[in-house]
Amino acid sequence: MNVSEAFDKYQRYVDADPTQVAEARDRAASFKGAFNTLSDVDEVFMSGSLARKTHKDPIHDVDVVIIYNDDDHPGWGDAGDSAEDALNYTREKVNALLGATNGTYDQLVRLARWRNHAVKCFIDDPDDEDAFTVDAMPALRKDGYLLIPEFLSRKWVACDPEHLIDEVQKRREQWGNYPGTVRMLKDWASIQTGLNIKSLVMEVLALDNLPLGRTQPVAVKEFFVKAAHYIESGYTVEDPAGYCGPIQTDLDYATFGDRLRAAADNAALAVVKQSVSDDAGAIRSWRDVFGDGFPKPPSTGPAPAVVPPVVPRPVKDTPQG
Repeated sequence: MNVSEAFDKYQRYVDADPTQVAEARDRAASFKGAFNTLSDVDEVFMSGSLARKTHKDPIHDVDVVIIYNDDDHPGWGDAGDSAEDALNYTREKVNALLGATNGTYDQLVRLARWRNHAVKCFIDDPDDEDAFTVDAMPALRKDGYLLIPEFLSRKWVACDPEHLIDEVQKRREQWGNYPGTVRMLKDWASIQTGLNIKSLVMEVLALDNLPLGRTQPVAVKEFFVKAAHYIESGYTVEDPAGYCGPIQTDLDYATFGDRLRAAADNAALAVVKQSVSDDAGAIRSWRDVFGDGFPKPPSTGPAPAVVPPVVPRPVKDTPQG
């Protein structure tokens, strides 16, 4: 197995099960179809990593944005109770349209509970290890951005999830391996013991630091080198649309920079080893970057036994009697 084949195998490891991806898209389509039957809904679209095709295994949730018509909901968008009102209204419509018992569009959702920004809709059996939710977020479309409810602050906040969708799509059109490589970077983040890194941090960091048009090993190496320098220089990872500020305020950036630098060093070593046709050594160095999810180098088998040469038995010249 060479390095390219090892990366192909690792890609399959980080990619979500195609069956689960298809089910996730079907659920999003059900929500879109259901809410589009309402006269006060202008549009429904899928957002999040599934929309950007940067989702890794396993899928935890599907994000759906429901754009309501301002005229049908006067007061929405104002500070106060309207944030909670929008979440309650969306939950009621989920139950009416998609409730498992009496849904008029589909019998899909067994439980719906709103959180800070969205209504989390539970569909699977609680004991299902592959369970994932649909998170339905109410929103109002303004000039170039969305307003979404925030229960904790009792306000509506500006955001633009479509900006990141568009930026990722542009890069995907230039380099087909872009989404899959971002999944690898997210997997790297998930194995950083003692350091909680949101997957969105890695995705946004990749926008400016993951080069396009390279081989995956070279692109990943260059990402870690550039990202380490960026974080070590004191910068933080912020909303690329410019609305929400830092993506993860509790991230330990000093430790994050150290981990990126260690990954950059190991990745650089892997690329050097590959350049001198030491594929096994390169693969071992990539395992130092990505952990046990990255394939092991092929076994070369035990060294052959050393057979000593046959040496004639010495004959001593001794008296014969």
